Amino acid sequence: MVSKKTAFIVNPYSGNGATGKEWPSIREKAGKCLGPFDVYLTNTPGDATTLARQALKNGADRIICIGGDGTLNEVINGLMDEKGPVNRDVVLGFLPNGTGCDFVRTVPIPKNIDRALDTISHGVVREIDLGRVQYVDKQGKTAVRYFDNIASFGLGGEVVDRVNCTSKALGPFICFLWSTLIALLLFGKKKIRFTVDDGPEQEATCWNIAVANGQYHGGGMQVAPDALVDDGLLHITVLGDLNLAQVFWHLPKLYTGKIGVVKQVEMMTGTKVSAWSDQRVLIDMDGEQPGYLPAQIDIVPAALKLITGEG
Repeated sequence: MVSKKTAFIVNPYSGNGATGKEWPSIREKAGKCLGPFDVYLTNTPGDATTLARQALKNGADRIICIGGDGTLNEVINGLMDEKGPVNRDVVLGFLPNGTGCDFVRTVPIPKNIDRALDTISHGVVREIDLGRVQYVDKQGKTAVRYFDNIASFGLGGEVVDRVNCTSKALGPFICFLWSTLIALLLFGKKKIRFTVDDGPEQEATCWNIAVANGQYHGGGMQVAPDALVDDGLLHITVLGDLNLAQVFWHLPKLYTGKIGVVKQVEMMTGTKVSAWSDQRVLIDMDGEQPGYLPAQIDIVPAALKLITGEG
């Protein structure tokens, strides 16, 4: 793959600190596989966005992200502005090494570092869609952010808020499952009003609404089994008015892609979603919790060039 300049954006704290420990070895392998590159190390949340934008200014046209879904989301937001891609010629590679890494359950990117490096070296460049969200940030201001995988509001935001404040030493499945169980016991259903495209206003008493580009979130929950990252559509899943007993009974279906058979679950597709509530409702975007409803979400087709494997 021909490239004028490569930059690595590395989150050494991802994977509960594993990336930092493994980075010297990864760096050596990457040099042999990909040739020379610049390195940008993150230190605090939000750094990956700033560093990705800096890498663009320094002339990088191939940017490799090392970290989890949250780091990938930050890098992508550094490659985008409110109108779309900052530079349409840039290609993005991903070495998944984080807590959830749900995005690569949908796209053909290996979780093994050696295989992922080989994919970046020999893989194909695929144009994928991104979701764009206008929402209220934690300072109460209107903000715009992109997601590659899934945005959700309700229980998803509460779970992510807990995951990001706890140790991830037990691994992604236990971490997300435990946080989900705690959030279910402490978090009540919300009344959320929403529209899809130009359809009528709907009101749902629900646990969560997921607006998906990819299929999985929350450490392996297949909330949108029909989603494709290049179909030009948002896949919306409304986890409706179930009582706690019903939630626990049907919870395994979230991990098997069968959640759509539950009668209190509604699935639909569209290109634009607006959602609001009289209650405080947290938003989750790719494993980050940036703010609250109200939100307006639209799909940006073929927004990003991503290096993937075949398939």
